[in-house]
Amino acid sequence: MEFNVNHPIIFIIVGAIIALVLGQSVFFLVRACKRAKELGISKQTVKKTISSAAVFTIAPAVAVLVGVVALSKSLGVALPWLRLSVIGSITYETVAAGNALEAAGMSAGTTITDPSIFITIAWVMTIGIAAGLVFVPFLTKKIQGGLTKVGMKDKKWGEVFNNAMFLGMISAFLGYVFCDVGLIVKGDTSGLIPVCVMATSAVFMAICGTIATKAKIRWLTDYALPMSLIIGMASAIPYTTWLGGAV
Repeated sequence: MEFNVNHPIIFIIVGAIIALVLGQSVFFLVRACKRAKELGISKQTVKKTISSAAVFTIAPAVAVLVGVVALSKSLGVALPWLRLSVIGSITYETVAAGNALEAAGMSAGTTITDPSIFITIAWVMTIGIAAGLVFVPFLTKKIQGGLTKVGMKDKKWGEVFNNAMFLGMISAFLGYVFCDVGLIVKGDTSGLIPVCVMATSAVFMAICGTIATKAKIRWLTDYALPMSLIIGMASAIPYTTWLGGAV
């Protein structure tokens, strides 16, 4: 049987896993409603909370959809759907898949026909993100306790330390963006494409943040990320044409 990244069997397996996750969500939703009733919380408050949470869940869902579309050309729909619907992260999964494809001698957007390469990429995407499930239960309490102590001794230094940790995480992804800029010395400007895409997304995000703050538009802050992702992906088309990269 010829391997196909969109084979029905893969969809059945992925669908079963996602159905289990959705089942857990429904279970805890029912338990939460029962508990709210026991605490005397009005039905109107519960319904308003559920509806508000559902509406603002759309924003990150759009970002996930963008990631699925971006990875579907190479990996099919089922695997990205699974990875980005359970414990996946769009910022991690796309980089992990891209690095694995490059290691296999393939470029992003090339449909995988070799099952061994598909399985390898699936393992790379899964093992990396699953590390958090192992470390979080054992290390989070100690790390959080240490940060709390630092903040209590010196509030300003605690904020600096937290910001430094966040910037350190962001720097890991910035390296992926700037890694091919050096190709300019060889006359290849395609390395500037991810830099321009990032800059476009960042500018759009800054505009959304400014408008949301000054005009006090709360919903814009929730949708700024997916809109920035979409704008960035769309801008990659003219940038690729302009800078001479291969589409």
